[in-house]
Amino acid sequence: MNQAEESKLSKPHAVCIPFPAQGHINPMLKLAKLLHIRGFHITFVNTDFNHQRLLKSRGPNSLVSLPSFRFESIPDGLPPYNEDATQDSPSLCEASKKSCLVPFRDLVTRLNNNSNFPSISCIVSDAAMSFTQQVSQELGVPNVGLWTCSACSLLAFTQ
Repeated sequence: MNQAEESKLSKPHAVCIPFPAQGHINPMLKLAKLLHIRGFHITFVNTDFNHQRLLKSRGPNSLVSLPSFRFESIPDGLPPYNEDATQDSPSLCEASKKSCLVPFRDLVTRLNNNSNFPSISCIVSDAAMSFTQQVSQELGVPNVGLWTCSACSLLAFTQ
């Protein structure tokens, strides 16, 4: 293994997974970009629905950028939906709780077993994606929760 390959595999690797709504995806993506700039290998996980919307809006080659910043997707558990509409939030909350655990665990396991990527150092998950805690505990990977809503939203929730 040459020095460039060793350097690539020694990077910290963060798996970032937002709640599948635009107001949650954008802040998580900004954090992922900041971590990447600081030397992290990033795997950004969207739902299949949002992954396809991103490809449609930015073009089929838009997610092929840096080898150390990858996009992956998992199913959200909802039936096919109008791709030009926002998914129903209550249904999405319920479906993600029931349906995302196994696909996310499989993805994290697959990434950890891939010798082309560094081992996963941490999972950065939206606070609404509680199933990621179980995966973190099972695989012994630290989990950091991110509150993606605005400070005004946080104040409203606390009141």
